[in-house]
Amino acid sequence: MATTDASNPRERYRTQVRTEIKKHAWEQIATAGTSALSLNAIAKQMGMSGPALYRYFAGRDDLITELVREAYRNLAETLRTASATGADLAALAHALRAWALEDPQRYLLIYGTPVPGYQAPEDVTGIADEIMKSLLDACTALAPDGPATAFTAHLEAHRGWADGHPAPPAALHRALAVWTRLHGVLSLELAGHFTGMGFDPALLFAAELDDLLAHPA
Repeated sequence: MATTDASNPRERYRTQVRTEIKKHAWEQIATAGTSALSLNAIAKQMGMSGPALYRYFAGRDDLITELVREAYRNLAETLRTASATGADLAALAHALRAWALEDPQRYLLIYGTPVPGYQAPEDVTGIADEIMKSLLDACTALAPDGPATAFTAHLEAHRGWADGHPAPPAALHRALAVWTRLHGVLSLELAGHFTGMGFDPALLFAAELDDLLAHPA
C-alpha cells in the first residue's frame, strides 16, 4: 500500500512543488499585492500548465489560505517561544515588531487591507486566538484589575473574542489597547506612510509602548 508521508517520493515532490508555488506567490504579492495573485501566472513562471498547477492548489483562495495559515502559525510560534523564555509585555511587543519587519508582506497579508472576495476559514481564527492568548497572558500578569470604566464594564459582558481566557476586564482592555495601537503604528510603517516624515518609526513604536505600559487600562 502506498504511503502518504514525507518518505514517499511522490509526497516529497508534491511538497517541493507546493513550496515553489508559495515562493512565487509571495513574489507576486510583494510586486503587485494579494488581489493581483494569479495561479496561471505562477504556472507560466514554473513552466507548467494552469490545470497542472491546480492539482496542488484548488484555486486562488486555497493558495491564499495556505499563506495566511503559515503567517499566523509563524507569528503564534514566535510569541509562544518568547513567552516560554519569560518575555513580558514589552518584550512580546518588540518580538511582534521584529517579526513584522522581517517580512512585511507576510505581516500585511494578515493585518493589512482585506483581500477582496476572500474569506478565511474558521481554523485560521483558532490560530489567531493563540496569538491573542500570549498577549492576554502578558497583560494579566502586568495589570491588576483596576476601577471599572464604561468600556471595562462592557468587556465583562463582551469577551467572546478572548476565547475563554480568564483575564480580568482591565487586562482585556489593556490587551485591546496594545493590539490596536501597536498594529496601527506597524501597519502605517510597513505600508510606507511614514516615508519622508523625517522621524524614526522605531522610536514612535517604543514611545507608544511606553505610554501603554505607563497608563494601565
